Amino acid sequence: LLAYDLYLRGKKLIDGISFSTRAREELFEAVQLLEQAVARDPFFYMAYSQLAGAHDRIYFLGFDHTDARLKLAENAIDTVRRLRPDSGELHLALAQHAYWAYADYDRARQELAIAQKTLPNESRIPLLAAYIARRQGHWEESLQQLQHALSLDPRNFYILQQVSITYEGLHRYKEMAATLDKVLNIAPKDVFSRVRRAWVDMEWRADLQPLQDAVESILSDDPDATPLIAVEAMTLGLRARNPSEAERALAAMPSTGCHDTNIPFPNSWCEGLVARLKGDDETARRHFLDARKELEQIVRAEPQYSAGLCALGVVDAALGDREEAIRQGERAVTLTPINGSGFDGSKLIEYLAVIYAWTGEKDRAIARLSEALQLPGDVSYGYLRLDPIWDPLRGDPRFEALVASLAPKEEDSKR
Repeated sequence: LLAYDLYLRGKKLIDGISFSTRAREELFEAVQLLEQAVARDPFFYMAYSQLAGAHDRIYFLGFDHTDARLKLAENAIDTVRRLRPDSGELHLALAQHAYWAYADYDRARQELAIAQKTLPNESRIPLLAAYIARRQGHWEESLQQLQHALSLDPRNFYILQQVSITYEGLHRYKEMAATLDKVLNIAPKDVFSRVRRAWVDMEWRADLQPLQDAVESILSDDPDATPLIAVEAMTLGLRARNPSEAERALAAMPSTGCHDTNIPFPNSWCEGLVARLKGDDETARRHFLDARKELEQIVRAEPQYSAGLCALGVVDAALGDREEAIRQGERAVTLTPINGSGFDGSKLIEYLAVIYAWTGEKDRAIARLSEALQLPGDVSYGYLRLDPIWDPLRGDPRFEALVASLAPKEEDSKR
């Protein structure tokens, strides 16, 4: 019973990372819990499967993007193979490993098809199929698979969160909001879902007030919740041009709170952004140099790691190293083809536009930003209109036209 309780606690942490600002801490905690579970029950193959998935996500999300982490995942899968060689759980673990570790979507689909035969009611199978479809640019298919997963597990608000993320990528904010309302009907006190629901209004309408209200309400309910919403609170401070609010959030930022999707920006990057907002260029530069040192180590260990190269390029742009910034940003985009990368490819193009903007290459910045807007992703009206990161392009008629093109239509923005 104790092993099973540890397994359930670890599984819950893994399932809850969609909106979590503490994903790194929670995944490493899940690993510890699952390792304790299998230590108490060495034949607990389902715990080994979840353990493999935790290691895979740690690798994929850039928290430990190393061969050693992949080996830990493979060791756990080998144990599942030894304990249950013909099980659906083994083939599901293999599918997840192919997806998270190697972006081998064909292999992942093959393994899912085998797993489906013995696990016909397992919601993780259509959920992973939805991820694959999304990465391959088949967004409507992704939504269909997510709805299938939801039909198998109707009260799983993790799946609903993924539905909302998919709608966000498609800029279907009305449906995103409605989906998050369903999440809150299931878990009305869930902090992450509350801030994400308010986030919709900021991205859709450039309206900061709902997020401000949500942050204040959450902290009123629980003053210790600051670390859970630090990322959203810092973003709110930056976009409201309120450095003191951004600084308060920074003080509670989790260790990987500054990551953007899978782009591994160190917290020192965010510290530099806040210092720059305050007009303290000397302190900003010091923080950017700290960020550069950390990213250099990551890229030196893995020269083909496109997300690391992207982050390093953006930091170099902030430091004024034009040639290195552009070289790294362009290299990152080259390493990650748009087809098969889902959000990642558009995110790399978005940040290449930032690099060009910060290095004075306005024509190229506008071209890349225009390209990003043609792809599913999270470049939004609120982001372009409010975020200081785009200040170098403000006043350029081409940029202002792009911003205006994202403005909500009156009939769409009615509640």
